[in-house]
Amino acid sequence: MVRERRGQISLEFLFVFGLLMILLLYSIRNVSFSEGSPSAENLKIQVALEEKGLANAISNTISQVYAQGPGSKATASFRFTYLKNEEYVKRASGLRNPELFITYCNLPEGGYGTYVLFINETNSGMIHLDGENKNAFFTRSLFPRRLSNESDAWLVLPDKTTTIFILESPLPTPFFSLCGLKNKTKDEYYVYGVSLKPSELPSHLTIVVEWNPDEKNLWVLDKENDVLRININPGEK
Repeated sequence: MVRERRGQISLEFLFVFGLLMILLLYSIRNVSFSEGSPSAENLKIQVALEEKGLANAISNTISQVYAQGPGSKATASFRFTYLKNEEYVKRASGLRNPELFITYCNLPEGGYGTYVLFINETNSGMIHLDGENKNAFFTRSLFPRRLSNESDAWLVLPDKTTTIFILESPLPTPFFSLCGLKNKTKDEYYVYGVSLKPSELPSHLTIVVEWNPDEKNLWVLDKENDVLRININPGEK
């Protein structure tokens, strides 16, 4: 009887020990996988935070220059981490050919500011300004001007291009209601800005804003020198 009892205890111990080892190995495997490949939900959060951070950096620098008046100039630096990883952006946004799009126009709560969002390279996609599916991030600025409807206010170098975000619809969505320009001959709305593919984004972007009253309102994204140059001119008609 004693030997039989000892045998039963040993069998129960081995069973429990084996179960604990399986659970431990499973946990280690999951942790390693998570560290090497962030989940889509975590990526969505990190990408959103970085988009919002870029909008903050641009709008805050513009506000600083606007508050100081004509002739003033300010510089800021922004570091890209998640936004420059194309696979991360694809998983977070669900877009096949994402491009980071930047524009400046009316805000939902009133006023003006910088928008940062990802669009498809084909210029299609639904833009959500709030809620669980929010994918456009904006920050208010003091500079009171809508530039998203001005094609000559945007330039990407050295390509010398301007990005046109198009909505093919007779009725505008909230984003296009705030920022879009209605085509007079087609059921389309246009939003002008600058854009780059994730692979084109630098590790660090220098943001230079100045108020030169002799120059027009202009945003120039210089890919070769990793600089976004912005001139504001509130008096320009």
